[in-house]
Amino acid sequence: MSDDGLVVRGDEPPEEPAVPWSRRALGWANTIVITIVGVAAIVVGTGWLRAPTLPERAPDLVLRNLVGAEVDLASFGAQTVMVNFWATWCGPCRIEMPMLTRYGEAHPDVPILYVAVDGTVEALRDFAQANGLPAHHVLRADSATKARWKVGTLPTTVVVGPGGRITAVHAGIVTTPQLWWWGR
Repeated sequence: MSDDGLVVRGDEPPEEPAVPWSRRALGWANTIVITIVGVAAIVVGTGWLRAPTLPERAPDLVLRNLVGAEVDLASFGAQTVMVNFWATWCGPCRIEMPMLTRYGEAHPDVPILYVAVDGTVEALRDFAQANGLPAHHVLRADSATKARWKVGTLPTTVVVGPGGRITAVHAGIVTTPQLWWWGR
């Protein structure tokens, strides 16, 4: 007992008032948003750092699609085109495929050329059908194309603007906001 007649209870901290659930939820929401923004920044930053250094103008790209027609990147002229290099065995490539196809369906004015670096034409047809890829935009790269485009990391996406000017290069999985930004 203290001199003024109060009972002192050792080192016990005073009891804090309960935090309302809405305030706790707001704290969790802030944490989640900060985490998502941080992860997105890391993905975009890493993709930019790992991207191949390409010239200002896109290298030649003339390949046959899965229906046997020749596709020439130069024939797209004033359009923005996304060139996505991928492989059937590549896990990150498989992860980003649905996002790319949804974007392509929503924005037919921005063609996506899916350039496979492996697989036979038959295997690529099966893969394209199973994954909803448009056969007329699935191409099979030869070694000269891979060398010209300096493809070392998969997936790699190159955005080619009007006149063949490269406007963006990203190695690794792209994000939906990147696609929207690039395709504007």
